[in-house]
Amino acid sequence: MPREKSTSTKKKLPDKEEVKQEIIQEEVEIEEAEAPQGVVEEKVFDKGGWQPKTEIGKKVKSGEIKDIDQILDNGIKILESEIIDILLPNLESDLLPIGQSKGKFGGGKRSIWRQTQKKTMEGNKPKFAALVVIGNKNGYIGLGYGKSKETVPAREKAIRKSKLNIIKIRRGCGSWACDCKEPHSIPFEVNGKCGSVRMKLKPAPKGSGLVIEKECKKLLEFVGIKDVYSQTSGQTNTKLNLLYACFDALQNLSKVKVSQDLMKKQGMIEGIQ
Repeated sequence: MPREKSTSTKKKLPDKEEVKQEIIQEEVEIEEAEAPQGVVEEKVFDKGGWQPKTEIGKKVKSGEIKDIDQILDNGIKILESEIIDILLPNLESDLLPIGQSKGKFGGGKRSIWRQTQKKTMEGNKPKFAALVVIGNKNGYIGLGYGKSKETVPAREKAIRKSKLNIIKIRRGCGSWACDCKEPHSIPFEVNGKCGSVRMKLKPAPKGSGLVIEKECKKLLEFVGIKDVYSQTSGQTNTKLNLLYACFDALQNLSKVKVSQDLMKKQGMIEGIQ
């Protein structure tokens, strides 16, 4: 009798590149699980060990400049994040979800890391990006974007850049339906843009809340705004452009010249340390 051939199916071994990507993704998932989303743990700043390199930094360390408004009102560019650590020590920070988990590791779940890959002859080279917002919830806010080959350096870069991009904004009661003269909203309508995204912020009466997209709501909370209306257009699904458009609108609040009479009428104030 002729012997029957046994049909055995060989299992296809996973590619080395696929295994590498799975390990990287698992490490990211473990890091996100250990550190709650949005929580940024900052190192304790040592003033004595700081050696300033710029003229402004030397004046801040010596005590010649004691107010952040002396720098921001004169339009001086901040090049050292330690200046903010000294002049605004009570800042809070938060990581904004600008990316998403891929494939079987989440399939569209929002993530604080934005992962990209570069195709090379040696394989895929991944990079991670993070977006950090800082503020004292009383008129000062900063937004920073950092990118690196690993997650921790990307977060540190984002924190540093957010401190370098700190701005001071105006708050007031610009709603005709309120007229309470308390700084719970914005003093007037303002526009912001980034890419194709256009955002319009409008004053709202007291008790309206923040009628705006979820992540942009965090920006307004970090600057101390409690009531506002918003209107957006363009590719708003691009989360990064949407957040930058909101930040641009807040930045434009301080670019408009306002008379002293209008400031008193609306109870308008600027950043308070």
